[in-house]
Amino acid sequence: MQQKLDAGGFSYEVVNAGVSGDTTAGGARRIDWALEGEVRVVILELGANDILRGQSVDEMKHNLSTIIERAKARGAMVLLTGMEAPTNSGPEYRKAVHEAFPSLARQYQIHLIPFFLDGVAGNESLNQRDGIHPNEEGTKIVADTVYKSLRQMLD
Repeated sequence: MQQKLDAGGFSYEVVNAGVSGDTTAGGARRIDWALEGEVRVVILELGANDILRGQSVDEMKHNLSTIIERAKARGAMVLLTGMEAPTNSGPEYRKAVHEAFPSLARQYQIHLIPFFLDGVAGNESLNQRDGIHPNEEGTKIVADTVYKSLRQMLD
C-alpha cells in the first residue's frame, strides 16, 4: 500500500496496526494505541475471524462501532472493508454478516469496500493452501481493491 500511495503522489505513511488472527474485540481493545500520533485514515479490516468462529454478528458490529467512533472522534477518515460468511455458516448468519458492514457504513457515513476479498475468495490459484488467506497474487488484487477506494477518499 505504501508503494501505491507513493506512486500516486500521496504523502502518507502506512502503519500496519493489524494483528494476525485478531477479532473485532481485540481491535476495539487496541484502537486507542493504534490511533496515537497523527492518524488521518483508518483502513478497518476486522471481522473475518469473528465470522470464522461463528461469533455474534451484533457483538462484531458493536466492536466495529467502537473502533469507528474512536477513529472519527480523533478526526480520522475510516475505510471499512466488508466480509462475507462461508457458505456452511447457515443462511440466517450469512444474511446478518452480509448486511452488517453496509449498515455500519451507512450509520457512520464512512467509505465501504463491500467485500475485501472480492475477486480472490474461492479462487484456488489466488489463495494459500488453507483456502482462506490470499497468496502473493491474491494479495496484489486485494491491495488494488483497497487502493482504488482509498484513492477516492484521498482525492
